[in-house]
Amino acid sequence: MFSHDPIFSVKDKTAVITGASSGLGVTFAQILAERGANVVLSARRVEKLNSLKESLDSESFSSMVAQCDVTESAQVANMFTKAEEKFGRVDILVNNAGQIAEAGSVPENITDSMFEETVKVNLIGLWYCCKEAGRRMLSDGKGGSIINLSSVAGLNGMRGMPAAYQATKGAVTTLTKSLAANWADRGVRVNAIAPGWFPSEMTGAWVKKGMFLDHISANSPMGRIGKPEELAGVLLLLASNASSFINGEIISVDGGVNASTGLPFFTEEMFNVMEKAVPGGLAKRVKPPEKC
Repeated sequence: MFSHDPIFSVKDKTAVITGASSGLGVTFAQILAERGANVVLSARRVEKLNSLKESLDSESFSSMVAQCDVTESAQVANMFTKAEEKFGRVDILVNNAGQIAEAGSVPENITDSMFEETVKVNLIGLWYCCKEAGRRMLSDGKGGSIINLSSVAGLNGMRGMPAAYQATKGAVTTLTKSLAANWADRGVRVNAIAPGWFPSEMTGAWVKKGMFLDHISANSPMGRIGKPEELAGVLLLLASNASSFINGEIISVDGGVNASTGLPFFTEEMFNVMEKAVPGGLAKRVKPPEKC
């Protein structure tokens, strides 16, 4: 067990992590469990959750599985009830579950169902979790920390990025600030992490070696994408008492991308590759007829 400054301690705290079946959710669970927190692993894919729990059990870390579809409010309530039955109360919520149903599609080709599915998970599902955690943290007077996952893509418009994803992450930013302003007087802090590009199941097709990774890296002041472990610092800051007077903040962890405005994301060559790679013509842009 590593030694850490006690101000960043999460030992014996209970943290619910949604979207814990893959990607950054796994990283968040491991970071908190390694430092003595009880972690509640939540997602739809229970097989992957059980596999993660087995890995944590092998290190004698404290965890439990609570299968949950965050778009169903009754399931969200049940998840928190099970967590409280096991560990007493929930001190930390890491609202990580996310969706990009319209991945690869240009805005004019996004279907209604794609847009709605992204909104359901990224905004409505996140809201259900915030509301449930907030009500419980407020009701016993002990407060807590809610950490939402926004994105650097939700802080500004970006050419070539999925429109529904950007819209929902922008909404998460504003919702975070609203809840922070409303709940702080009763001890519940609400902040958000806005990651840039990190390798995960969601971004896997984009950050493999090749043109996309080269372009993403070239547009970053640090010249590369992030490593999952580089989110540990901000997670522990917001989850612990080290952030006792930090509330309503959106902290970018992106290598400086958000600080460097005006750079286009997709090039014409990249759009052409996407048109060939994405089925159903969803990446084919609608263009006016060429002038004679």
